[in-house]
Amino acid sequence: MLYLSVESLSKQYLTTEGKEKPLFRQISFGIDQGQKVALVGINGSGKSTLLKIIAGLETPDQGKVVFKNDITVAFADQNPVFLEGASVISSIYQSDNETLNLLREYRQELNHPTSTEKLQELMTRIDGINAWDYENQIEQILGELGIYDLDQPVDQLSGGQRKRIALARALVEKPDFLILDEPTNHLDLETIEWLENYISSQQMSLLLVTHDRYFLEKVTQEILELDQGQIYRYKGNYAYFLEKKAERMALQQAEIDKAQNLFRKELDWMRRQPKARGTKAKYRVDAFDEIKDKAHQRLDKQNLELQVQGRRQGKKILEISHISKSFQGKTLIEDFTYIFRKQDRLGIIGKNGSGKTTLLNMITGQLPPETGMVEAGATTVFGYYTQKELVFQEGQRVIDVVKEVAEVIEVSKGNFITAGQFLQHFQFPMDMHYTQVANLSGGERRRLQLLRVLMKNPNFLILDEPTNDLDLITLNVLEDFLLRFEGCLILVSHDRYFMDRLVDHLFVFQEDSGMIQDFPGNYTDYRQSLLEEEATAVVRKDKAPTHPVKSSETPATKPKKLSYKEKKEYEMLEQEIEELEKKKNQLVEQLHQASVSGKANHEELTALSVAIEETSQQIDEKSNRWLELAEMME
Repeated sequence: MLYLSVESLSKQYLTTEGKEKPLFRQISFGIDQGQKVALVGINGSGKSTLLKIIAGLETPDQGKVVFKNDITVAFADQNPVFLEGASVISSIYQSDNETLNLLREYRQELNHPTSTEKLQELMTRIDGINAWDYENQIEQILGELGIYDLDQPVDQLSGGQRKRIALARALVEKPDFLILDEPTNHLDLETIEWLENYISSQQMSLLLVTHDRYFLEKVTQEILELDQGQIYRYKGNYAYFLEKKAERMALQQAEIDKAQNLFRKELDWMRRQPKARGTKAKYRVDAFDEIKDKAHQRLDKQNLELQVQGRRQGKKILEISHISKSFQGKTLIEDFTYIFRKQDRLGIIGKNGSGKTTLLNMITGQLPPETGMVEAGATTVFGYYTQKELVFQEGQRVIDVVKEVAEVIEVSKGNFITAGQFLQHFQFPMDMHYTQVANLSGGERRRLQLLRVLMKNPNFLILDEPTNDLDLITLNVLEDFLLRFEGCLILVSHDRYFMDRLVDHLFVFQEDSGMIQDFPGNYTDYRQSLLEEEATAVVRKDKAPTHPVKSSETPATKPKKLSYKEKKEYEMLEQEIEELEKKKNQLVEQLHQASVSGKANHEELTALSVAIEETSQQIDEKSNRWLELAEMME
């Protein structure tokens, strides 16, 4: 049964330069009952505009949107708008849903009673439609999304919190048709996984824009691609989409090449004809315009590669020693120590508000620790991509914003690329270089902001939620760049696919304790280890003795098997011990050279001796742990 029909839809907008730019032309598609569909496309292709038109928040230039009669439709926008001064609960109950309106009226009467009779009447009506269970479900959804203070004014909330309120408002309606625009932005990983499971289990139709490939893979069954103003449909998962898109692009390129050859011939014919043409040639003149449009099509290249010549890193990169930090009486970080090695690639995970961004700000010197020390090496150059929006001057163009950082960048020894070439690598074609930044979409501005960070050519990259608002094509370009990046990388991201590809260990923020666990593995490894621990705990509980064991009894002890986490730790220890041995040998050689030359003073010799002793102690500790794990494996 058809729930949504989009028929011959067209939309264009007026730029600040007064030019009309088409977003899409004569697009048509439908979505059936229970069908879950993802909408993908590059930043600026018109995805968010299309969703707003379907949701009735914008009007198309041509065409129409038709929903089946008597179905409920809910929309969670990227930039939701709420009534001024409204509380969280009133915003969530801001709906035409009869049940929600009744519950809202009951809450208002409960908080500001007018009469006992009125309250009793409302309770009777709620009993009549069995809406108490509905209210419990609402509270569960709000709790899963981290919304607890229902009386707080929405005006006081951050952008990410407001996005959660909009998402909650859409979900509590239990709509027949749900429209979501980047729902995973500003959600932590646990909440994303809950949302993923919740939507998958609901018998609703769904139209979704997301860059989260794991989310897309699990929740949707079909993909609509908005590309150069047209809609292409793929009935399959993300891998199927990539395969079929590549085939479509190859076919289109062959058609464009053919049109270009024909265009050259027709152009020569047009030039040789007299101005007054006979009616017999009119069909050929009309066909010439169609050939010209086809020949001048530009396909977005997705196989761009970028290898930047990294800055040299010294032996000392970054040392964090016993740092702590609290905020409003809550301990965020407690006695944390870590020494970064060359090409360290780590991800940071934890709930929103756990202190992830606080740690990054202390690492980059923007925030001092309360105790402890953060010390960067002399050759360490940070590139820090934050969640703050790009700041630009009125009328400033894309190329100017990039040239503020650098005119050229070295990509290999003696080879350079210009700012314009760098822009093209990150999906900014030549015709966009002189576009005003004010005309860019939100995703395009984030991409430009990321590009500015990379143009600084850092050797220590810190990326705080870099995937927010980026399209799938840009994500692939960024991933390939980071895979070849030879410096250190710290990544905070709710994009699990992105994390899995790029990091080899994690800093896991422990809830409410301020402790940070160094986990050996990527995000999928971490989730697997948690599942194994939960399964082990259940088995132990089931096998627990029902009566106490007498002191004379000596129960047989079975050798403990290594958990997934311990196996990863065992593998990492071998590498760490080897590196520490090399470090110790270097320190011993330095001490020997300093003693022989006689140039070093007493303080330098003492410092080297202390460093050797500390390194030896670390080797002993890690070796003992390695032996302990090795015995458990036998």
